[in-house]
Amino acid sequence: MESMFAQWLNETFSAFDGAILGFYHRLAESCGTLLTPLMRAVSFTGDKGLVLLILSFLLCFFAKTRKTGFCMLLSIGFGALMTNLILKEAICRIRPYEANELFREFWTFVGAHRESDLSFPSGHTTAAAAAATGLWLTRGKKYLSVSIPYVFLMAASRNYFIVHYPTDVIAGALVGTLGGILAYILTRWIFRLLHPYAHKKAIAFILYSDLKTAVSHPRKKNQKKENTP
Repeated sequence: MESMFAQWLNETFSAFDGAILGFYHRLAESCGTLLTPLMRAVSFTGDKGLVLLILSFLLCFFAKTRKTGFCMLLSIGFGALMTNLILKEAICRIRPYEANELFREFWTFVGAHRESDLSFPSGHTTAAAAAATGLWLTRGKKYLSVSIPYVFLMAASRNYFIVHYPTDVIAGALVGTLGGILAYILTRWIFRLLHPYAHKKAIAFILYSDLKTAVSHPRKKNQKKENTP
């Protein structure tokens, strides 16, 4: 059963949500199936946050990007905690295609899949915004040109498939951004805490070990052996 807050959202933002979902339906109608593969691909990258988690984990293997990868992992984790474990369960908003017959027709038209969890906020958009915020805060403003379009496309894809209201994706973007900011603060604190102990092997390994260097060392050793008379 939907909470009072979910009912308030439905009543207060009915015209706003309906207008935007109607726009995406008209866009789908006018483009045929042209946009669907793109929207599906974008949406897939936020499914359970798995692709973003893998990317973040890979960044942790290199000293230059370790802080970014760690921050992105924390960001996605904080976002998932706030969205999936707290807000969705507390608000219990029903998916648009389940709550409205017109939206169900839109949903059927684009061939979207049925989603298993609740609607508010959007978990996909939360994960995208969280990862994008972690990337931006650790790598600088130049990455905003990547972060902002990605979050926008993720939000658009969730509305395009009528699996979320526009208010769901806006809330997801805000929650993800908050998660990214909290993760950045914690990441900075952890790395500052470790730096005074960088002379210790275990801490040095955490801070400076690099997969690229580790892979290149055996080659250098082999070259020395070959050059030895």
